[in-house]
Amino acid sequence: MNTLLKIAREQKNLKTRELAQLIGIDQALISKFEKGTRKPTKEQIKKLSEVLDIDYETLITEWIKARILYEIKDEEFGIKALQLAEAEAIYNASFKRKPLSKNLQAILVDIDLLKKELDNFRQFDSFRIAQALELEYTFESNRIEGNTLTLRETDLVVNEGLTVSGKSMREHLEAINHQEAIGYIKQLLERNFSLNERELLSIHNLILRGIIPEDAGKYRKVQVMIKGSSHMPPQPYLVAKAMEDYFIWFLENKNKIHPIILAAEMHERLVTIHPFIDGNGRTSRLVMNLILLQHGYVIANIKGDYNTRMQYYKALEIAQTSNNKEDFLVFIAQTEKESLERYISIIKQ
Repeated sequence: MNTLLKIAREQKNLKTRELAQLIGIDQALISKFEKGTRKPTKEQIKKLSEVLDIDYETLITEWIKARILYEIKDEEFGIKALQLAEAEAIYNASFKRKPLSKNLQAILVDIDLLKKELDNFRQFDSFRIAQALELEYTFESNRIEGNTLTLRETDLVVNEGLTVSGKSMREHLEAINHQEAIGYIKQLLERNFSLNERELLSIHNLILRGIIPEDAGKYRKVQVMIKGSSHMPPQPYLVAKAMEDYFIWFLENKNKIHPIILAAEMHERLVTIHPFIDGNGRTSRLVMNLILLQHGYVIANIKGDYNTRMQYYKALEIAQTSNNKEDFLVFIAQTEKESLERYISIIKQ
């Protein structure tokens, strides 16, 4: 950074005395900055950037790098600590929330108007409507993950207890388990439970029960990769800390942001951490819908057809690799809007 400052000053044809006057500091400090014997403060970095026309991001990055290198020096475990810090910094950055776009705000307004309309028709709601839509949700959520049972076959397996010829035992268990997991989150709603680690692990346990029993309801102990995605989930030794941060974020934000955004964020953040060997997608969508139902919305049923699935995966990929969640938040909000519209149309009939 010291060389960068000197070159920029000379290009501006400024003497150290002149630069010091413009910054409002002692001339000797400028010389020390350029020799590397003294580090400027963050506020001085900002002023130097403005006066010398140096890109602030470039200058502050050099400043942070110098501070890090100074701290680790020749420490034996300095490099390992740096690698751990980098991994944590990446995942902490994903927990920062950006302002909502006008497009997303407009969809949320539409959703809240639909919810008010739905509230006026609640007396016409029925168990059979909920049962049919929950079955569709099980079918679609499993279809996203590659389950080949049709909606009718899912009904036969879940409600009739039948087996479908040509379909694997895993596919049968995925249908049964998912339906039971829906039942479990409905029990949580009746008990007015807020999401916590214990309940999350219980949901995941139901999803993988009988499929991978040794990993059901447990965080992974190995590194994983997401098929078809360039996103690399955190190393297994970082999962527990990432999940701790996940629940801290939830507690800090559950009463501050719109429920649709809260639900979508909790879905994206969980699947990005990818804390389980398998069942991350289904568990993340169940967590999202638990939050939606808690706030009086309906299940946001993401379809499992090819086009919708690809749109869903693409939006997730962008959120995970560029820290730009706009597409994903819009996708979830639009899905909830369409689910509300359909629910209202069914009740009105």
